[in-house]
Amino acid sequence: MSESFPQRLTDRKRAAIVQAAIAEFRVSGFEATSMDRIAATAGVSKRTVYNHFPSKDDLFAQILQELWACTAAADAIAYRAEAPLRAQLIALLTHKLTLLRDPYFLDLARVAIAEAIHTPERARSMVAKLSEKEEGGAAFLRAAQADGKLKPGDPALMSQLLQGQLKTFAFWPQVAMGQPALEEAQQAAIVTMAVDMFLAYWGTVQPV
Repeated sequence: MSESFPQRLTDRKRAAIVQAAIAEFRVSGFEATSMDRIAATAGVSKRTVYNHFPSKDDLFAQILQELWACTAAADAIAYRAEAPLRAQLIALLTHKLTLLRDPYFLDLARVAIAEAIHTPERARSMVAKLSEKEEGGAAFLRAAQADGKLKPGDPALMSQLLQGQLKTFAFWPQVAMGQPALEEAQQAAIVTMAVDMFLAYWGTVQPV
């Protein structure tokens, strides 16, 4: 017990630093935020901040990593050949919407997007990382293609088109304009329309 407690305390301090960085980056921007300010907001010493993150770039990289991890978790549903494809796609997109309405994920996204606008080279890195983590959706569609349920095509592009319809209504308005999360009925309607439109073009069998 005595050996594990310091590790848990270290983890809590690290999490507090990341939370503080997210808050300060949102308020002041990346360039204007100092490590001193992050330390004060986190309630730790500046030395503790540097012990965990040698620079602001490392902190920003951690934010991207957490954004990546959230996205990967939302794409973790595997294709099942025995189940109707339409029902599986609805479940996949509904699961994705759970992520898109999560306040912590939205905070991560706002910080990452704001910095990417100011520093385009970071945008390229961010898009590359997130594209890699969207592979879960592409893998699902690739498996459905192999099962003969979807027409041939680039699974990565197909995944982007499918998920992009969600983001039009349930991500960008919330991130860019501060609009509230969609009501459950609105979410269900958007998911159903997105899936049916997708299957109308890519599906090889009548949706069930």
